[in-house]
Amino acid sequence: MIGNPPYIRYQDFSGASRTRSREAALRAGVALTALASSWAAFTVHSALFLKPGGRMGLVLPAELFSVNYASAVRRFLFESFQSIELVMFEDQVFSEAEADVVLLLADGFGLGPAMHATVFPVKDAGELRDPVDGLRWTPDDPGAKWTTLLVDPEASEPLRSLRAAGAFTHLEMWGDTTLGMVTGNNRYFALSPARARELDLPQRELMQLSPPGSAHLRGLELTSKDLHALGGAGKSTWLFRPQGALSRAARDYVDAGHRAGVDTAYKCRVRKTWYEVPLLEPADLLLTCMNADTPRLTTNSAAARHLNSVHGVYLRDQYRELGRELLPLASLNSLTLLHAEVVGRSYGGGVLKLEPREADVWAMPSPGLVKERSAALRNVRGEVAEALARRDLAAAVKLVDRALFQGSARLLKRDLDPVRSAHVAMHQRRVTRGKSGR
Repeated sequence: MIGNPPYIRYQDFSGASRTRSREAALRAGVALTALASSWAAFTVHSALFLKPGGRMGLVLPAELFSVNYASAVRRFLFESFQSIELVMFEDQVFSEAEADVVLLLADGFGLGPAMHATVFPVKDAGELRDPVDGLRWTPDDPGAKWTTLLVDPEASEPLRSLRAAGAFTHLEMWGDTTLGMVTGNNRYFALSPARARELDLPQRELMQLSPPGSAHLRGLELTSKDLHALGGAGKSTWLFRPQGALSRAARDYVDAGHRAGVDTAYKCRVRKTWYEVPLLEPADLLLTCMNADTPRLTTNSAAARHLNSVHGVYLRDQYRELGRELLPLASLNSLTLLHAEVVGRSYGGGVLKLEPREADVWAMPSPGLVKERSAALRNVRGEVAEALARRDLAAAVKLVDRALFQGSARLLKRDLDPVRSAHVAMHQRRVTRGKSGR
């Protein structure tokens, strides 16, 4: 399956070599951002050593499939080579490297573009000794994420069909997703009620805050009652944000922050007034960005402001009422969960991260479908909330699937079975790599 050894064995990882590789990639028309890891430039630079028709084999991080900065590399490979083969491992092959890897086998340099890639899924390196059937995969856009190649086409078809019918759309259709506020020092600016009382800060110099982190955003709604309970448990539910003349207590606290050097943090010192955190209006929905299971949307009924540990979704005027009531509920369907694994990215510990740009294209039931199925969704809301409270996400998802699709000609149970299986497989793949020390 692998063929002859590659022509290139690139092992020079010095700073000068990295610079040369970036410069070579740029000359080849492959622009890489400052966030790009060295392997991205080395991949392009290595290919440029090939003669026309040459071939190349590389062991690369599996982030080739998913990270945004590799978009130009993915496009370069498809446009430059006639044939591309990808070997994907179920088990981690290089445990010492603490990284998930893929084998890239590219042939026919300068004779592209490749019409498709051939994917060889194997359990471990031992299976490379035996012939393995390859799967043909054709990306809609070579520069886009390649995570769709991890999904069985049978599991992808329902979402494609529902999008074409207007029943599913992107989260961006509902509203804008933004990063949260950056304080520069959460320990200083985010206060528990007990700490605020200890400092004797008046209410006018505090603002309600969704506490740092997202563990409290696993239900359908964040209410004022929830915030009160979180504050009672010692969570930081207040933001120190004075406006205008400072009270005596605030002056003392600002002086204490100055003595502790809080004002020297970059985000603080670039402000006109270092202790005035730039504000965002309370979002309609809060979106968790770091997730062990799946990203969650939560209605912000408490009108709390949010920090950059979560994202805020500001719904469009025409969808605000419907979205605040039902989108967090409707988003807990099998298609949306599977698509989160496709558009998100896997981080250490098996965490799935979703940035605003990725959230924009995250598949959601359309406003039309949610409105059409609103009565059924409201009927299961209580049961879904109970399932989430006992951390039974699977039960909640089955209830939402039933409310969205049961009795509809759009999607049958047999159509959902491969979707659920694909989600379980992708989730398990991510978690397994997290446990292996990635």
